[in-house]
Amino acid sequence: MYPRLNLPRTRRDVFRLAGYSAAGLALAACGVQGQKAAPPKPDAVKDFWSKQTKHGKLVFANWPEYMPEDKAPLEKFKQATGISYEYKEVIQENAEFFGKADPVLRAGQSLGYDIVVMTNGIQLQHMIELGYAVPLDHAQLPNFSANAGQKYKERSYDPGNQYTVPYTSGVTGIAYNTDQIKDDITSIEALFDPKYKGRVGMMADAQEIGNFGMFALGIDPEKSTEDDWKKAGEKLKAQRDAGIVRKYYDQSYIDAVSKGDIWLSMAWSGDVFQRQLAGEPVKFVVPEEGGTIWTDNMLIPKGAANPVDALMLMDYLYQPAVAAELDEFIQYVTPVPAVQDLLREKAKTAKGEDKKALEDMVGSPLMFPTEADYAKLRTYTKLTTQQEQVFNPIFQSITQA
Repeated sequence: MYPRLNLPRTRRDVFRLAGYSAAGLALAACGVQGQKAAPPKPDAVKDFWSKQTKHGKLVFANWPEYMPEDKAPLEKFKQATGISYEYKEVIQENAEFFGKADPVLRAGQSLGYDIVVMTNGIQLQHMIELGYAVPLDHAQLPNFSANAGQKYKERSYDPGNQYTVPYTSGVTGIAYNTDQIKDDITSIEALFDPKYKGRVGMMADAQEIGNFGMFALGIDPEKSTEDDWKKAGEKLKAQRDAGIVRKYYDQSYIDAVSKGDIWLSMAWSGDVFQRQLAGEPVKFVVPEEGGTIWTDNMLIPKGAANPVDALMLMDYLYQPAVAAELDEFIQYVTPVPAVQDLLREKAKTAKGEDKKALEDMVGSPLMFPTEADYAKLRTYTKLTTQQEQVFNPIFQSITQA
């Protein structure tokens, strides 16, 4: 039932949010060309969708390991609607994907996908601002309206979910090795504590580390200014220069903290949960000063051949039973709160290892954050192209030095 427990996860193996791939560095260096699109007018959105019809097929582009191997949710969708599908695991990095999509969409051509999944951040923002994402018709999203958690209808990067609906979410907080650290870690200041000199891991991604630098100073990243970024950069530079940081990591941080090579690190909730299920000595905490919530979002790219079919699938995935089936496999944070109760009920009749795994899922704040955790979570700083040229160098200069 859970074959991935002791397997390396590939979904975010290389620089999940992208700042450091060749594509990411190229985009950061030259900026993104194109004219910012005007916000959609309600009449124009209504007119667009009134002309669209169901075609009985769609192409879904997603990250690896984001769908059960038997594609059961998609097969059930096909049976329920008569819509056939092609499912392609072609997204490895946001920057790489956007780097390939940008010239195609700028030329007015189709990507060949009807749904793509992208993480909130710089590249998703470019997709929206350049008019590369189709405004959604919420009249055709009744399951989203009825079943999505309120917090997933209040995304600062896409107010009102005009262009996106969440697929799954995760949290960036702190993981620590409980064999090496016996005290409860509660504050982000632990990452800056000299007593852990040489035993701290930080992330290499500019947006991730930038957020934690701001949290440490009591700054809300969603409301931050250029002065705030500079202050956070100085805080992180002092941490580095004091020798506290052993390394700036990609996905490999989880092996290092699990083995005790480092004792504590910035961490992604899903990684830690997998290691906990495997019995490894790691604990995850959302620091009291704040943590980051990131969301992988479904959108319909401009020029999609089958937008009605895509919208139908997007809404179908918000049925609680379907969302539960997905989350049981993905093991990140679902945007559908009812999933927790459904998995709790399933655990009552499960047996053996399946029962234990389901109970661990239901009881884990890594899959179902508490209200107290949610209150501390913020997303990434929203950047214009011009601001990006200031923000990225501040934090890249720390991790790349």
